[in-house]
Amino acid sequence: MSIEQDYDSNFRYVLVAARRARQLQNGAEPLVPSRSRKACRVAQEEIAAGKIAYVKTEDVPVLKPEVEAPDIPKFVS
Repeated sequence: MSIEQDYDSNFRYVLVAARRARQLQNGAEPLVPSRSRKACRVAQEEIAAGKIAYVKTEDVPVLKPEVEAPDIPKFVS
């Protein structure tokens, strides 16, 4: 596992911001002063200030289960 501060995709950025916004809505204290009262905006400002990081676990390959059924053709390339 490693602590990451750079976001490798917009999807990960949105996930981290949404999770932090949920924490703020549930009563967590903001880490940066903000003029906004909206949790989503405060979360984005915290990320921009470098106060929010995420833990990236080791990459585990996604395994697609094979379905054994006679009516599913298997193509060999």
